[in-house]
Amino acid sequence: MSSVQDQIENITRPVPQFGLLENAPQTTQFNKLRKRVNRLTQQAINDFAMLNESKRWLVCLSGGKDSWAMLGILMDLKQRGDLPVDILACNLDQGQPGFPANTIPDFLKKSQITHRIEYRDTYSVVTEKIPAGQTYCALCSRLRRGNLYRIAREERCDAVVLGHHREDILETFFLNLFHGGHLATMPPKLLNDEGDLTVLRPLSYCAEDDLARYSNALKFPIIPCDLCGSQDGLQRNVIKQMLDKMETEAPGRKETMLRALAHIKPGHMLDRDLFNFAAIGITPDELS
Repeated sequence: MSSVQDQIENITRPVPQFGLLENAPQTTQFNKLRKRVNRLTQQAINDFAMLNESKRWLVCLSGGKDSWAMLGILMDLKQRGDLPVDILACNLDQGQPGFPANTIPDFLKKSQITHRIEYRDTYSVVTEKIPAGQTYCALCSRLRRGNLYRIAREERCDAVVLGHHREDILETFFLNLFHGGHLATMPPKLLNDEGDLTVLRPLSYCAEDDLARYSNALKFPIIPCDLCGSQDGLQRNVIKQMLDKMETEAPGRKETMLRALAHIKPGHMLDRDLFNFAAIGITPDELS
């Protein structure tokens, strides 16, 4: 396998258009965007050792801008020889009202992307369990994740790959800080509870705005994420607005916060399980 520097340099070299990127704009602006998201994705893959022992990825495709961008970027890297894994795109149709069932498979077939479409009516389960007026996201996410794990095992994939990006990571951190009372976020790589699958987030360094521009430029058939009608009033939206305001007032603030999550000093926090504060003290000899 080539070195990290070779991979990053390779991203800057043009390659023939293919599949999902067959109609990519031939503009300087898009080429810069493409190089940037490819480079940041490759960097995350390398930084968090996402390729260790990994041979087959289940790339989860919701139909939103982020998951479409992820599939395009990963296929681009694979075409360049920088992603030596088999990719299986997977869409889980959860039975939301108005979900266009043929949109994703038709586009994947046209683009000659190996895929699996799975139908599981988790929407009915969620609406039965969650009282009217409350948000469905937590239960919906758990049911979706369980089905994706099952599909990954059936397809002999060793990794479940999700399209969470920089903003998702920052928003989750502040949600846990403000509402959960602990410091935690979405890790770029984790092992599931059963210990047989890794969960990967290769877009961890990518900005949401870049992914939106990327997906729109490639004319992916984007499906909105609010088909269930339960998105109003989510605390995540409040956090998103707060972060956007901070970024507007001080450009680069989001990038600084993301770097901070990778440079934690346990001895400068208050967690007694992470740092032995009892060992800090002045010895009698030093007092004499």
